[in-house]
Amino acid sequence: MKLRKFVALAVVTLSMVCARASAQTSTWIIDPGHSSVAFTIRHLAVSNVHGTITGVKGTVLLDEKDVTKSSVTATMDSATVNTGSDRRDKDLRSPDFFNVEKSPTIAFKSTAVTKNGGKLQLIGDLTLNGVTKPITMDLDSPTPPVTQKNGKVMSGFSATGMVKRADYNFGSKYTAPLLGDDVKLTIDVEISKQ
Repeated sequence: MKLRKFVALAVVTLSMVCARASAQTSTWIIDPGHSSVAFTIRHLAVSNVHGTITGVKGTVLLDEKDVTKSSVTATMDSATVNTGSDRRDKDLRSPDFFNVEKSPTIAFKSTAVTKNGGKLQLIGDLTLNGVTKPITMDLDSPTPPVTQKNGKVMSGFSATGMVKRADYNFGSKYTAPLLGDDVKLTIDVEISKQ
């Protein structure tokens, strides 16, 4: 009889521990209407050109106890590239750059979230123009969750990083100083808890 009670107590305790462990990780969905990628690139070595890419979709698995155990998968719609110039945007959608007919989606999948000198870094694989390369971005911690009147729980985060055009065979016939190789990225994402 004592053995049966012990086994029952052990099963209940284990169930509670597992429930607590799974409760630490929550699923959040990226809101495409409030998320975007901004980029900056040097033009003629004298000025910066700014642009945005929207259509950001994806999922964040957020470990609420240890953010370094979190992960992100996201896609962006390359056809939404916008620099404020119709002619330049048409060029950017061409095979020379985003090649939207062949590669309509830009993808990111995290491989790690780390703490480096007290700062968070988001590390993952970025697929652009059919090429996948690792990227490391500085990450702002997710904002404290806010509960809307409808009960929806929202949060958000930003990440900044740098990629090289040459790594992705992106606009390879436009060399410096006509177009810089370094492209600065700023990603702003709003997420809702599921």
